[in-house]
Amino acid sequence: MSITKKAILLTSLAFFSSHAHASNWLMLQGTEPANTSVRAKVWGFVQPEYQSMSGTELPAGGFSGQPMSPNLVKPDNKSKSAFNIRRARVGVRGTGFPLDSDVNYFFLAEFGNNGITAPADVGVLVSDASITFNQLPGARLRVGQFKTPGSEEGLQAIHVFNYVNFTSVTDQILLERFTDGDGTDTQSANAPNGSVSAFRDIGLQVFDTFKVDDWEHSYAVMFGNGNGIGRSDNDDNKETYIYWSSELVYGGKGGRRDGLKLFAWNQSGKRTLTEAGAGEYDRDRNGLGMTFRKGKYRAAAEYITADGMIFNGSDGGAVPSSRNNADTATASINVLTDDKADGYYVDFGYKVLPNLELDFRYDVLNRATETVNGERQFDTLTLGAQYFFNKKSRMTFNYEFRNQEAPGFADTATPNLIADALDDRLSLQWLVIF
Repeated sequence: MSITKKAILLTSLAFFSSHAHASNWLMLQGTEPANTSVRAKVWGFVQPEYQSMSGTELPAGGFSGQPMSPNLVKPDNKSKSAFNIRRARVGVRGTGFPLDSDVNYFFLAEFGNNGITAPADVGVLVSDASITFNQLPGARLRVGQFKTPGSEEGLQAIHVFNYVNFTSVTDQILLERFTDGDGTDTQSANAPNGSVSAFRDIGLQVFDTFKVDDWEHSYAVMFGNGNGIGRSDNDDNKETYIYWSSELVYGGKGGRRDGLKLFAWNQSGKRTLTEAGAGEYDRDRNGLGMTFRKGKYRAAAEYITADGMIFNGSDGGAVPSSRNNADTATASINVLTDDKADGYYVDFGYKVLPNLELDFRYDVLNRATETVNGERQFDTLTLGAQYFFNKKSRMTFNYEFRNQEAPGFADTATPNLIADALDDRLSLQWLVIF
């Protein structure tokens, strides 16, 4: 989409918008309620967890007999089962009152052990730091570092996420890892050069929500660096994000209100590699989906496509940086610079008791669909349960039946022998919000 067309779209959306405050992720995370004037509200949450797999080793290939990376607990890649403080976030948010109540701010820091802090080799890292200006009707302006408008799994607040782990399609093609090369250097681990994207970017966003009868329509257009968090931009390219949602609101408020939401989004930009595979590459992501919640029932579904800069796991499924058995090559993180991928998930939940919800999720990822021998297909069935002690604390239990296949090879070929070694995963997570 050209800059001119984007400008026309932005102008049109702003013209038809109103200054209504709605309970959706754009508004909940980017603004403060208009009828309050809280200067500073301190808040946060902690998520301890336990994850366990069988720890099946690689059965074939140049790293056979070594640990299989997907069968180890992240982010440390050292154990098949472990306790961890997945997230520990503390933040402050509020308005510019008494200077200007139409100016909001949002600040959040991460203290947990995860893809944000571990690759960056820091104990704490700022994940969000933004200011929102609400003076212009129909076109609120948010600047800084914050969640980008996009997939529901990424955009929603993590403390109301109904599962412990993301779907494969979200984890592998939306939760971006940043490396300096494409992984083709056999003597380099091609390790991340910092934090995962955490579905965030540094930039500027214009957004708002407006009501038409019982429907709430929201839009967002954002321009960012396309380089995640905790790092400066590494080239002159800018990322473009476009988002739209329309929700029929049944009632309630906050992140768990009742409603039927339809949404679509696009993310488009370029990535620059400076080492193996050096060059500039397109990276595009698209998605559309729905969420539903009413009474005891909830559901969600989303279809996602990816073109360029596809995460492609590690060499032979080995732990990145490990040496092969012949001591001739290093397992690296691989990136498919010009390939494609697609996938989807469907999700259902039902509260069998006021404090107990049973959950079912099925997700599919087709990775490297343009390459016969490179294609990998993943499907995961997750059975879960959430027990709500109260509105601010709960326990989540998940069991994931994980499958992988290399469709371009015979069942007895090395890629499928490795794929068959993928373990199921058990997860238990506690949450306390303060």
